[in-house]
Amino acid sequence: MKRTSIAMAAAAMLTAAGVHAQSNVQMYGLLDLGVDYMSDAAANGKSVTRVSSGGMNTSRWGLRGSEDLGGGLKAVWRLEGGILMDTGAQDGNLFKRQATVGLEGAYGSLLLGRSFTSVYDTVIRFDPMGFAPFYSWATSGNATGPSKYGMTTGFDNLVKYAGSTGAFKYGVTYAFGEQAASSEDSAKIAAAVSYEANGLGLMGTWERINGNTLVATGRRDNTNAYHLGMYYETGPFKVWLAGRNYGLESGKAATPDVKANTYWTGLAYKPQPNVTLTGAIYYMDVRNVAAGKDADPIMYVARYRYALSKRTDLYATVGYAKAKHGQLVGLSRDDAGFADAQHGAMVGIQHRF
Repeated sequence: MKRTSIAMAAAAMLTAAGVHAQSNVQMYGLLDLGVDYMSDAAANGKSVTRVSSGGMNTSRWGLRGSEDLGGGLKAVWRLEGGILMDTGAQDGNLFKRQATVGLEGAYGSLLLGRSFTSVYDTVIRFDPMGFAPFYSWATSGNATGPSKYGMTTGFDNLVKYAGSTGAFKYGVTYAFGEQAASSEDSAKIAAAVSYEANGLGLMGTWERINGNTLVATGRRDNTNAYHLGMYYETGPFKVWLAGRNYGLESGKAATPDVKANTYWTGLAYKPQPNVTLTGAIYYMDVRNVAAGKDADPIMYVARYRYALSKRTDLYATVGYAKAKHGQLVGLSRDDAGFADAQHGAMVGIQHRF
């Protein structure tokens, strides 16, 4: 019944677009599926071969629309959810990725709801692997350590502004904590600025995440993450260099702070218009942990991408991750690793509509 209601609601929205000519409603999506191999994918050291969703990008579908209000002002909205293509299941909440409504005009856009942060929108353009779920640590590291040392990709209860001036883009996102004890508890903020012109890209971002105040200490966890990055594109080549400084200040007494720097670099080469070869390296310098417990993991990735059309690509990706001091590591930022090294490969297809 629930799925039927959702389908009927989507159909009604699309039908409404034809009735009200002043509004514009679109359905869109990205479907990414492949065959994935991973070594050391279980505690017994066994490997796994499976069909996996999201080899290059997270599969998703969505509805978006706008209404011309006159004078260059538009009302805009978006509903977007993730799909697990290997099972057809819903990935999280129905519109976990985005659920926003707002205004857009000459001075930028202002949105309310659930969405990606200004930091996410900026850093993705400076990641050679484009936040690939299995083969990128640009948003966060592997999930096996005490912390992912990453950024928060999306906020609930947000107000988000995005604007541009010439080659500069900028934005700020604020999420209300909505806690009765304090307006600062669980509050979040993300800000970013970038410059992109003539093949050169530069960016800087900042994010702060507040926890809730602890009665025992009167303090709260505070996480700060900073990014600096650049890319340069000339002819068939494009090179990236970026990094993140991450620090979590604990609100608990006698608890050490969590610190790590993540660095990545990459190179892409297009020998012909529909072929892209990309290589990337991600490295995390884990700090402020007990001696012999710093994993300092590194990951090497290479990908071949062949465009069958403007909307459909075939790809093949290989990766290898290694940690120090016998600590656990994994290629995926979401799936735990079970050894101090892991290698994997994936071949797949992606279609955008």
